[in-house]
Amino acid sequence: MGKIRVLIAKPGLDGHDRGALVIAQGLRDHGMEVIYTGLRQSPAQIANAAVQEDVDIVGLSSLSGAHLTLFPKVIEELKALNASDIPVIGGGVIPAEDIPILIDKGINNIFTSGSSIEELANYIIKLVGDEKITPPKKISHIGIAVHSIEQTLPFYRNTLGLVLEGMEEVASEFVKVAFLRIGDTRFELLEPTSESSAIYKFLEKKGEGVHHIALGIEDIKERIRQYSKNGIQFINTEPKPGAHQTKIAFMHPRSTHGVLFELTEESGGKDQ
Repeated sequence: MGKIRVLIAKPGLDGHDRGALVIAQGLRDHGMEVIYTGLRQSPAQIANAAVQEDVDIVGLSSLSGAHLTLFPKVIEELKALNASDIPVIGGGVIPAEDIPILIDKGINNIFTSGSSIEELANYIIKLVGDEKITPPKKISHIGIAVHSIEQTLPFYRNTLGLVLEGMEEVASEFVKVAFLRIGDTRFELLEPTSESSAIYKFLEKKGEGVHHIALGIEDIKERIRQYSKNGIQFINTEPKPGAHQTKIAFMHPRSTHGVLFELTEESGGKDQ
């Protein structure tokens, strides 16, 4: 596959292009050919430029607040030119509540101000290269740090009415785990068995509470590779054994906005 050709455009009367220029340069640094149409382009002009330049993808940037009107019009103009196969993504000052509306109107994805160039570039590479972009399958479990499983269980069993599925000691993590099913996921109560345990250190620093959220995935090594390309740091870059014969890896909270996420691949690579 040759270089990916990207059209960056600012529809409407938006008079600021610094952000678009930064994005254009960032994508060039990732080996893409970028065509920047400049300021104050109409949807028709953008669509025509996309067809004439034979681009692989169109990126729209808006700071004016007119994205709900202008972005869908670009989709309409591309369709009128029989070019609806060209994917369109957007970014800029776009409220989170507007994202589902834009996706519903045909925009492939929206990258808000918190997104990195790496995330944008990797998304484009996957989209144009037809690499399947799939979210995690489910929340495998929520890990809850406790001083004593025995003293904590009555709340979950008697008050919440959850069924204790079993208990297991994970020697590699110096932790004892109690499994409680809730719908399609689980609570896992985590009691440290040694002062070397990360759970012990968590309890010393923060006390009892939610420790991590585990995401059920397949092919954990590939997920680590994909997420690492997006700038995610891992506490362990190689999968290690977890409870229930799983393979696990933890993403560092400093690259996930303060949340400790665990990737969990169940036995055989498929979630139960």
